[in-house]
Amino acid sequence: MGTDKQPVGILDTINMETVRTILTHTYPYPHEHSRHAIIAVAVGCLFFISSDNMHTLIQKLDKNIKWWSIYACLLGFFYFFSSPFVGKTIKPSYSNFSRWYIAWILVAALYHLPSFQSMGVDMRMNLSLFLTIFISSIFVLLVFHLVFLGLWYIGLVSRVAGRRPEILTILQNCAVLSVACCVFYSHCGNHALNEKPFGRKDSGLFSLWRKGERSSLVAKFLKMYEFKDEVCKSWFAPVGCARDYPLLSKWVIYGEFSCSGPCESSDEISPIYSLWATLIGLYIANYVVERSTGTSADMFKTVFDLLVSVTVFVGRFDMRMMQAAMSGGHEVAKQEDFLYDHFSEKDDFWFDFMADTGDGGNSSYSVARLLAQPSLHACNDDSVIKLHRGNLLLIGGDLAYPNPSSFNYEKRFFRPFEYALQPPSWYREGHIAVNKPELPSGVSELKQYDGPQCFVIPGNHDWFDGLQTFMRYICHKSWLGGWLMPQKKSYFALQLPKGWWVFGLDLALHCDIDSYQFKFFTDLIQEKVKENDSVIVMTHEPNWILDWYWNDVTGKNVSHLICDYLKGRCKLRLAGDLHHYMRHSCVSSENPVNVQHLLVNGCGGAFLHPTHVFTDFKKAYGTTYENKAAYPSVQDSSRIALGNILKFRKKNWQFDFIGGFIYFILTFSMFPLCKLDHILQDDTISGHMRSFFSTVWDAFMYMIGQSYVSSVGAMLLLVAAISFVPSKVSRKRKVVIGVMHVSAHLAAALVLMLLMELGYHTLYQWYRSVESEHFPDPTGLRARMEQWTFGLYPACIKYLMSAFDVPEVMAVTRTNICKNGMVSLSRGGAIIYYASVFLYFWVFSTPVVSLIFGSYLYICINWLHLHFDEAFSSLRIANYKSFTRFHIRQDGNLEVFTLAVDKVPKEWKLDLDWDNEVNRRMS
Repeated sequence: MGTDKQPVGILDTINMETVRTILTHTYPYPHEHSRHAIIAVAVGCLFFISSDNMHTLIQKLDKNIKWWSIYACLLGFFYFFSSPFVGKTIKPSYSNFSRWYIAWILVAALYHLPSFQSMGVDMRMNLSLFLTIFISSIFVLLVFHLVFLGLWYIGLVSRVAGRRPEILTILQNCAVLSVACCVFYSHCGNHALNEKPFGRKDSGLFSLWRKGERSSLVAKFLKMYEFKDEVCKSWFAPVGCARDYPLLSKWVIYGEFSCSGPCESSDEISPIYSLWATLIGLYIANYVVERSTGTSADMFKTVFDLLVSVTVFVGRFDMRMMQAAMSGGHEVAKQEDFLYDHFSEKDDFWFDFMADTGDGGNSSYSVARLLAQPSLHACNDDSVIKLHRGNLLLIGGDLAYPNPSSFNYEKRFFRPFEYALQPPSWYREGHIAVNKPELPSGVSELKQYDGPQCFVIPGNHDWFDGLQTFMRYICHKSWLGGWLMPQKKSYFALQLPKGWWVFGLDLALHCDIDSYQFKFFTDLIQEKVKENDSVIVMTHEPNWILDWYWNDVTGKNVSHLICDYLKGRCKLRLAGDLHHYMRHSCVSSENPVNVQHLLVNGCGGAFLHPTHVFTDFKKAYGTTYENKAAYPSVQDSSRIALGNILKFRKKNWQFDFIGGFIYFILTFSMFPLCKLDHILQDDTISGHMRSFFSTVWDAFMYMIGQSYVSSVGAMLLLVAAISFVPSKVSRKRKVVIGVMHVSAHLAAALVLMLLMELGYHTLYQWYRSVESEHFPDPTGLRARMEQWTFGLYPACIKYLMSAFDVPEVMAVTRTNICKNGMVSLSRGGAIIYYASVFLYFWVFSTPVVSLIFGSYLYICINWLHLHFDEAFSSLRIANYKSFTRFHIRQDGNLEVFTLAVDKVPKEWKLDLDWDNEVNRRMS
């Protein structure tokens, strides 16, 4: 038998068809215009901020480092929470929720930090203005949409207008519109810009710089704020005056002015209102043009996109027994359903092996497209080897993940192969093959068919439904793309040229063959397999290496078949299940060798498995083996595992739903922590740290001694952590590993709780005290509105701000609890308090719990060689795919080539010869 040829790379130019139908997300993001509006607002913010006197900000920075440390921690936590959704959309419902949720509580948190005002930014003013404009915008747009739908209903506008707008789109548009107005107010104010110039004196630092100007570029930069004033005055100035809009209340279009004594009605228009009305008008214009005419209205669309518009088993019977019973006997002469010898007379024979296609998409399609190529060229030192497409394709199980449903088989297994090599024109997707083999017209027997053929064994995932889907899609269908499937049962024997055989065994969920299958193969060996023949035993699971890893013994019938019946004729054991490539060859010895080579290649399309965990495997069947090849390499495999620390949450954002909740349960009974002033009173950093961790320890002792909910939660987490440790290690080591794992989580939860308790005025009270200054009401309309609405108007403003101002709810309730105890709270008040705490604590804890759990997996996989399945499946690595190509030469030797793809392509180009493949193959 020849050795593995390990090519440097594939030289053949492979044109691959663009296939987007199998890769398109089921839930496309519906608000593509939002990012344009957000970019426009962000650019505007950067322009206005950069144009201000930056040295003023620097001079006003608070010298107390603790608050700036809190700023950094806040921004870091919120960034890590949002990082999985930056630049992409995962399940629009969750992505959008995360973005707006984070924006809400981040601004609220920053708003409450005491040193924030030292930056010269009035967040409270923007906050109240934002709420006012946001609610007003929603009301105006909802009224507009109702009126427009009414016009559509009576037939005054086009039918396309009947498509209802997304409510989330309206909310996003209103939010971005409000942000734009707040940015304008922060940097331009609310003066009547067309009458009052914006004058500003240079500060001392800039004055010195201007005296020593050396270049016009520096001069222009230093005058940037003057340019900003010109932008505010010229571009955003109100259009006209109040006399031009007699139908509008002057309360909403006044400009800021001051007066002593009675004030007369102003004729000035608020620039904020002017900007708001302009943006609302652009929205309405764009919507009307698109819905009424059915055209894109490019001019309106471009402007609007830029400024405003903001995704368990069936029974317990063994299907193999049913197959044997349906075959009508077990004599070899009658086993046409299991034995296929139509390849035995071929002269030059090529065949391929792949396994674990399960995930579908780019990875499975990449391998299938390479298998479909008429030939591939590979480098071997200085020579080029031409590798012909296999006459036979062997697939080693696990055809679809996670369960063998019809949808998964069709989309994740059949679809990539059909796109890689199209089936014949007469193929029908729903056709059931009753009499196999169903040969093309003009072909009378299977020996005459010259196209590629495919045989498949089931894996453990294919057995999850009792093999029903496998039987329906493999044994009762004739085509896998362009590969003919003559197979009738789940196990088979193939007689190949030059005395080679392939035994495809079905291990089911028992990791072994049943007695009927054992009898079929033993009879076949005794009556058909000659003394000098060579056998390849193909199974789904590589029990030789898994038994070593788990210190177990499985597949006794398979071992009995190989050792006591084949007696050295098994040249190669072939399997998948582990999603990597490893080949072990026997070490020369005087003892008889039952199996010469052991090969695992499960890189057909599923996630990657490590190789460095199995480097110490050396013995099986009483024979010593050495590792000849591994892909990815042991060094690369160990390096890839580092991704658990950095990418765990990004790849497994679903973990959010349990991680933060677990941490909250661990700390639930300890909220709130009173008397924390001593932590910040020390003058040294080391003193702060000692007080901090001393308080953490006190909280832990309180949890152990007095807390019920938290202590029970910690015990349940400990039991789960110990149970999660693989049974490969002893019970004592499982306890140690579980305790250390839970200790890390518990320590992190307590530290986060204390950090959150350290940082905590009432927004509405402030708003009522300054609204007359910032929002004058010269006509007295506000007071009349309060009277007309029986107090509803101020109540709405109050509760809207309270809904935003979650930190105030926590701070007020916390103070009440610390003074009067928990009994002073009503049940409803306690629910509101803990819900408010959870809103923040969930965000803080979610990235941390993922970081610790990912670090746990990294330590286990690289240092302890545990959790090899969990640690790599969590990374969802689509790269490192491969298949194995075999060549039976004229002299009877078997050449083995393994071809690998380091990085799976995500973009494809059309293969112009793809349509001609069927005619070329059938001619």
